[in-house]
Amino acid sequence: MKNKKLLKLVALGFALTTILAGCGAGEATTGTDTNNTDVKKVKVAYDQASKPMSWLDEKGNPTGYDVEVMKLVDELIPEYEFEYIGTTSDDLLIGVEQGKYQVGVKNAFWTEERTEKFIFPEEFLGLSSAGLVVKKENEHIKTLADFANAGFTLAPIAANNAQYTVIDEYNKANPDNEVKLVAGDAFSVEVVQWVNEGRVDGGVMIEGPFEKKVIAEDGPFHDFIDNVVYNEFAVIKTWPLFNKKEQEFADAYDKAVKQLKEEKKTNDLTVEFYGRDLFEVLDEVKR
Repeated sequence: MKNKKLLKLVALGFALTTILAGCGAGEATTGTDTNNTDVKKVKVAYDQASKPMSWLDEKGNPTGYDVEVMKLVDELIPEYEFEYIGTTSDDLLIGVEQGKYQVGVKNAFWTEERTEKFIFPEEFLGLSSAGLVVKKENEHIKTLADFANAGFTLAPIAANNAQYTVIDEYNKANPDNEVKLVAGDAFSVEVVQWVNEGRVDGGVMIEGPFEKKVIAEDGPFHDFIDNVVYNEFAVIKTWPLFNKKEQEFADAYDKAVKQLKEEKKTNDLTVEFYGRDLFEVLDEVKR
């Protein structure tokens, strides 16, 4: 009799253990499924050769102003998981338009043409200094009007580069004093080298790359530091480019970036990567 009771107790204990284990496994599975359902993985393309806006650091990790802002955005919207894809500027534009990537960052300026291909969110990503690179003896050329008035030649700019649009907009607003604008075949040319060699009188460039290529001691054109100068003519808003089907994602981005701006984190990142707080001149930005 005692043996029968003992066997019943053992059987009951085994059954309870099995049931509890089954319940625990069920709960874990449910939690995993919920996480997979709730979190949407998105591909964030970045121009990996656009220092200091975006590039691969010495450890092979994506970084730069644009990338670091997007990393902060990722932290604020847990319903999305970002995967960063380094690529070229041209592939980024094509890839985002076709849906290969959900969003791309490349120090992009707004253009009317791009609004037909991409979603521009409500909140801009950052600010970029655009300037003229000219020889030292022409450092008195400060503005596009000065450049045009001097009759100077400009380094070619690819028509799909937003810098081309900036010059074209100036020309349309100033038909009596136009800059000689030539569309190039490549997305960009080595402006500093062309100016230094005298192939053109000047070229349009972003301040960050000029600092890295010319001012930095390890820059590829540091030897030209006494030959060329950079004169800022505008500070321009930059934007992430979202695929046309990603309006919900763009809306989530807007809320996150607005918070980052309120907390001045974007200001801090411009100082870190550009050496100055570009947001201080935001009230003067016209584009």
